[in-house]
Amino acid sequence: MATGVQIVHQTGDLDDAGLDLDNKTLLEMYWQMVRARRTDERAWMLHRQGKIAFHVSCIGQEAIQVGAAYAMRRGHDYAHLYYRDLAFAFGLDYTPAEFFLGVFSKAGEPSSGARQMPAHYSSYQRGMLPASSPVGTQVPQAAGVALACKLRGEDRVTVVTLGEGATSEGDFYEGLNWAGIHKLPLVCLVENNIYAISVPMSLQMPVPNVADRAPMFGIKGVIVDGNDVLASYRVMSEAIERARSGGGTTLVEAKTYRPTPHSSDDDDRTYRTREEVELWKQRDPILRFEAYLRARGLLDDAAITELEARVRQEVDDAQAAAIAAPDPAPEDALFPIFKE
Repeated sequence: MATGVQIVHQTGDLDDAGLDLDNKTLLEMYWQMVRARRTDERAWMLHRQGKIAFHVSCIGQEAIQVGAAYAMRRGHDYAHLYYRDLAFAFGLDYTPAEFFLGVFSKAGEPSSGARQMPAHYSSYQRGMLPASSPVGTQVPQAAGVALACKLRGEDRVTVVTLGEGATSEGDFYEGLNWAGIHKLPLVCLVENNIYAISVPMSLQMPVPNVADRAPMFGIKGVIVDGNDVLASYRVMSEAIERARSGGGTTLVEAKTYRPTPHSSDDDDRTYRTREEVELWKQRDPILRFEAYLRARGLLDDAAITELEARVRQEVDDAQAAAIAAPDPAPEDALFPIFKE
């Protein structure tokens, strides 16, 4: 581990000491995680039924995403998300109805009017910056937004997310080098799920942690258990406050895992064992948070049954509304590329 990199990496019980989260917020965070999981599972089902063309999953990474979203000043700060950030988008008030408009490519889809492929989450009203398809390019783009905020004297913080595979791209280095030089109000969150599609982390980088690279940019590096929503919230809150107060950029590495294939086009059996996947499923972030909430007396079987029914109804309604929505007009494919 490189000198100066902080580790907040719990593997046991969740710890809420010193956190400013009331019971209502804790239950809302749990609801967001379950909501993302059930929406995600429905998308897999629809793909296997041949009803949608593509899906990329956030299953297993809900804790870091919801923790990060709730650490932000939502509607004030900027978020530059990547394709695996469904739970993060929900935490910023994106909805299952909007998600299903995207996977069915229907008119009214908020990110691009159904011109972009699914999982490119963006929303001007929510501070979600236009999603970037080429891997890694969001880092210098987010650094540019953070620089603009600094030059304007605004107290907005930009949070940019990516997988550890994207840290092999030159854009990652260029963006964080710029952020370090100018002490930008930026948080770079790397959701390290071990595999860049099919390539394990050991073949992507010669150091054991992404955050080990932080000192080379002159920024702070932090490693957190990304399957622990409370630790994730704590680390992201500290990083965002550091950025907002003029302390510069933080590189946060969330150790997590995707138990699903990379996308609906991937066969993960070719590069990892079923035993490895099952081992990580035992550290499922939703089950860990559920155990914490039960121990706090905030959840019981009846409350979980009611919440699950409410979530499933929302997912059913969102899917039905998307199927019933009209297709985009063919001429909309040209707008706004050509000025009228």
